[in-house]
Amino acid sequence: MEAISHLSVQKQKLETTTDSSPKPTKKSFVSTLMEVATLRSPSFKEDTYLLSNLKNIEKKALQELKDKLSVSHSSESMWGIHLLGGDERADVILLKFLRARDFKVSDSFSMLQKCLAWRKEFGTENINDEDLGFKELEEVVAYMHGYDRDGHPVCYNAYGVFKDKEMYERIFGDEEKLKMFLKWRVQVLEKGINLLHFKPGGVNSIIQVTDLKDMPKRELRVASNQILSLFQDNYPEMVARKVFINVPWYFSMLYSMFSPFLTQRTKSKFVIARENNVAETLYKFIRPENVPVQYGGLSRPGDSQNGPPKPASEFTIKGGEKVNLEIDGIEAGATITWDLVVGGWDLEYSAEFVPSVEGSYTIAIQKPKWIAASEEPIHNTFTSREHGKMVLSVDNTISRKRKVAAYRYYVRKPTCLA
Repeated sequence: MEAISHLSVQKQKLETTTDSSPKPTKKSFVSTLMEVATLRSPSFKEDTYLLSNLKNIEKKALQELKDKLSVSHSSESMWGIHLLGGDERADVILLKFLRARDFKVSDSFSMLQKCLAWRKEFGTENINDEDLGFKELEEVVAYMHGYDRDGHPVCYNAYGVFKDKEMYERIFGDEEKLKMFLKWRVQVLEKGINLLHFKPGGVNSIIQVTDLKDMPKRELRVASNQILSLFQDNYPEMVARKVFINVPWYFSMLYSMFSPFLTQRTKSKFVIARENNVAETLYKFIRPENVPVQYGGLSRPGDSQNGPPKPASEFTIKGGEKVNLEIDGIEAGATITWDLVVGGWDLEYSAEFVPSVEGSYTIAIQKPKWIAASEEPIHNTFTSREHGKMVLSVDNTISRKRKVAAYRYYVRKPTCLA
């Protein structure tokens, strides 16, 4: 049973002086792309797939596509949904192909035909039941993890492990190995798509987060191009947003390499985050309790097995500022458990229990300690012997950089024995 506790946030500001006339600097390719992506992201609107929102020309295109489909593919289905069965979910799928080709019926039909043929050849309908033997890559290279703020399933991708030559050879050593990897990567995507509603007004796409840290760009060129080609050709409008994190200085080269394989609409979904801006970027789209710990969130592997995560409260710490989180109303014998994370840490953290009785001693649970940028969230528990409050402090006074942070806590009342 949780005790009702009052939490207050106190902030202390260290005055600093800054140059009021900064010199203009030439913007890099990545900086420009980051600005463009930031400007695009708030205005990006995912299709609702509501027929009432379609223009007359779009409704006509949908009917023409159905007519073409009925001639030679009348019994086809995707993701267990019959494409011509009168199901509104089928309309969502067909509208995805139409949107991908700007509602040009002939182009959309051609894309749909090729996709249906590829799905049969690739065996996608039963792919989730296959054991492809990539246990070492699960929860590391590509995996579904949680949802964004709008309910989209989130797929994380990280290829840094392939900087190890032995690992690279074991997975991509020959054409047959590459083929199996691509099949496994499609399997991960199919599992994510199975979480979608395929319903007008529902959640009909996923979010992709790609970690570029330590990614061996040259070695993965073939695999990356094939993955992009497979996804763009056979999974139209299945991704609502593409978030690139830990973007390196050579991203311009990666972008120029991938760009020919991407449509303009796909590029419009890009969001870019440098290494020191990962948590702040992800928090814009994903609540901190759903962001993995390695990216500045509170979500650890296996957390979902215990049901939905307890929501966290978010706050910011400005440069030159110290924040004290005070949790009042803790009873004698109560146990308090807390989680605390700061994106890109590099600041000082401390925790203490302050008794409410005058004359009692403050207990230092954690003396001031420097937390490095790579540290995982704080997770701690304390049982009080008297009434009082908990004070969690994060001290950012030696930095000028604003940081995002999140915390949550549980207070358990003491057990009363009869």
